[in-house]
Amino acid sequence: MKRLGLALALVVAALGTAQAQSYPNRPIRLFIPFAAGGAVDTIGRALGQKLTEQMGQPVIVENRAGAGGNLGMEFVARAAPDGYTIALALTAQYVVNPALYPKLPYDPVKDYAPIMLVARNPYVLIVHPSVPAKTLKELLALAKARAGQLTFSSSGNGSGAHLSGEMLKTLGKVNMLHIPYKGAGALLPDLIAGQVHLSFVTWSSVGPHVKSGRLRALGVTTVKRSPALPELPAIAETLPGYDLPVWYGIVAPAGTPREIITRLNGEIQRVITLPDFRQRIEVDAVEPIGGAPEVLGDYIKTELVKWAKIVKDSGAKVD
Repeated sequence: MKRLGLALALVVAALGTAQAQSYPNRPIRLFIPFAAGGAVDTIGRALGQKLTEQMGQPVIVENRAGAGGNLGMEFVARAAPDGYTIALALTAQYVVNPALYPKLPYDPVKDYAPIMLVARNPYVLIVHPSVPAKTLKELLALAKARAGQLTFSSSGNGSGAHLSGEMLKTLGKVNMLHIPYKGAGALLPDLIAGQVHLSFVTWSSVGPHVKSGRLRALGVTTVKRSPALPELPAIAETLPGYDLPVWYGIVAPAGTPREIITRLNGEIQRVITLPDFRQRIEVDAVEPIGGAPEVLGDYIKTELVKWAKIVKDSGAKVD
């Protein structure tokens, strides 16, 4: 029996090696759990194009939106672990939704094989020009003087933008009123019109409006200044401990052969060093990261603890 078990194990290992050596021999599907548009879609399509050129097989980007990204993530978790179905998702899907949804249809640690922590970017703290504050310190002083009167908008309850505002309230010891919208596209017109006072949004959404003077940027949510926006201070410079970036990770279904994970990791690492790829994403203040699969795996575990506390302290509930 022992010999039979050993023989079967050797056969399985040989099949896995043969599969990895011939990989890929058909198109790879890269799922994005959002509708088309936005930074994650831009990164995914840029990756797909470059991976297609490098790997000799089409890497097809497919958008599968719904339930805060949960539908797309569940689909990938249940896919065959053969390297032909992978996902590019955000902070929310990996570490925020587990704290928001009581019955999440996937486990961000057990159901996936990490491939790479691809990139990150900050949310930008934006105020309407009618707000008489040109620095974060001035904004906090104003919020204390007008307790409960300043409004901050977000793309929805439990969104990264919402929780960024809640963290500002906690660390800055201020009281502001949260106004949730259904997506960043819905909140921008009211922010530009001055119907709400401030918000946390990505640079890709508001860059042109800041440059035109219709909105004012006060800081970024990453622990250090963004290389693409060096003139904007990190909120952590005023409020130590503030660090809430948007980050992007690529995963495959759990059980995907290690050889295939290693191959994908290497191919993606090559892509994010290409000057034209970096130029395409850095215009939106997105910073490539890279690294071994274990970097993403360990990061997810650490971030799960951090975001669970933030969600609990904020009292955030899904819409």
